[in-house]
Amino acid sequence: MRFLHISTFYPPYSFGGDAMYIYRLAHALGDQGHEVDVAHCVDSYQLLHPAPPHISFSEHPRVNRHELRSGLNGLGPLVAHQTGRPFLIAKQLRNLLAAKDYDVIHYHNISLLGPGVLRYSSPQNRAVKLYTTHEHWLVCPTHVLWKFDGAPCEKPECLKCVIAGKRPPQLWRHTGFLTKAAKHVDEFVSPSRFTARMHQDRGFPYPVGHLPYFLERCDQDNGLPVHRLQDRPYFLFVGRLEKIKGLHTLIEAWKKVKGCDLVIAGTGQEEVNLRAQASSNPAVRFLGPKTQKELGNLYAHAVACIVPSITYETFGVIIIEAFARKTPVIVRELGALSEMVQDSGGGLTYRTDEDLLKGVDQLVASPTLRNSLGKAGYEGYLRWWTREAHLEQYFGLIEGIKRRREDTNTRWQDISSPAVPASSVHT
Repeated sequence: MRFLHISTFYPPYSFGGDAMYIYRLAHALGDQGHEVDVAHCVDSYQLLHPAPPHISFSEHPRVNRHELRSGLNGLGPLVAHQTGRPFLIAKQLRNLLAAKDYDVIHYHNISLLGPGVLRYSSPQNRAVKLYTTHEHWLVCPTHVLWKFDGAPCEKPECLKCVIAGKRPPQLWRHTGFLTKAAKHVDEFVSPSRFTARMHQDRGFPYPVGHLPYFLERCDQDNGLPVHRLQDRPYFLFVGRLEKIKGLHTLIEAWKKVKGCDLVIAGTGQEEVNLRAQASSNPAVRFLGPKTQKELGNLYAHAVACIVPSITYETFGVIIIEAFARKTPVIVRELGALSEMVQDSGGGLTYRTDEDLLKGVDQLVASPTLRNSLGKAGYEGYLRWWTREAHLEQYFGLIEGIKRRREDTNTRWQDISSPAVPASSVHT
C-alpha cells in the first residue's frame, strides 16, 4: 500500500511525542513493505527553533521524507496560521499528491498548515483519509487547552485567551471553514479516550475514535542495560522544558525529598529558568536532550518516572517508554495520564505535592512495590502499546472505512437501480 503522512513537524524537525509517533509508524509500515511518504513543514520548525535540530534520526529505505519550504522562511506558516490555508507551500503539496495515487492519507498536527490541507487528495480521490488528534488544536487555538497561560481550560474564552497569550486571532475559526474542510476526512482518532471526549465536549462536530500510540519493544536488552547512571537512587523526568509540563512544581517539591535525586532529560524554552530554580539543590540534575537509546538506559534504572504535567495531555508517551523498561510511573491525576495508569496498574497518581512525596517515599522504601508496579506496566504495554497491537488496530481502522464505503456505494446502487422495486427502499 501507499501511505502519505502530512504533518507540521517530523523528526529531526520536531519537538514532541506526536512527531515521534509518526516516525515510528512510518518506519513500522516501511518494515512491512509498504511505500511511505512523509510531508512536513521545515519553515514551521525553524520559525520556532532557528538553530539546527538537536538530534539526528536514521532514515528508512522505504520512507521518503519531503521537506516543505516556502522560500520565505516563517512567512509561510504565518500565512497558513491566519488564513487556514497552506498558500505558500500549496504547489509542493499538490505536486506530491499528483505524483502517486495514495491508498491512505494520514493527517497529524496540521496547525501551521491549516485545515485547508484536509481538502487535498490523490488523483483518483479514493485514498482513505485519517486524522490523529495529537493535541487539542481542532477545538483550541492554543493547542493545549491552557487558559490565559495559567490553568487548564474548563470554560472556553478563546478570543480573550489568544489575545492574552499575544497570539494573533484566527478569524477562520469563527466561520464554518473548519467544519467544511473536516468533511473530507473519513475518520478522526485520538490517542486517548480522554482526548476523544474533550473534542466532543468542546463541540467538534464529527465522531472521534480511539487509537493509542505505541513504542517499539525493548526485548533486545530485556529492559536492563548494563550501564547505570549513578549508584544513588533517582527519579526521572523526561520531556520538553516548558511550563505546562509542570517540572517547576516537581523541582519545588524536591526540596522536601531526602536520599534520592531528580534527574531531568530534555530541553526547552524554560530551561534557563528551571536551572536557576534548581541551582541551590544538588539533588536535581539536568542532563539535556537524550537519544532514545540513552533514555532507555535512564528509564531502566530509575526508581520511577514522574510525569507532573499541569494541563491536559492527550497521551503519555513518556509513560509507555517507562513501562517498556518495567519502570513504574507517578503521574498527576489530570487528562490522559491517569487513564493509562488505571488501564495498566503500572504506577501511582497524585493530586497534591503531599500525595507525590508520599508516592516517592513508598517506592524508595519498597523495591517489591516498585517492581510489581513496573511488571504491571510492562504487561499493559505488551497488551496495548506495542507495534504489533497498534498495527492490528490501524489496519482494522482502514479496512473498516473501506467496508463502510463499499456498503454506502452498494446501497446507493440498489436504491438508484430501476431493477429494485420502490417498495423495497422504504424499510
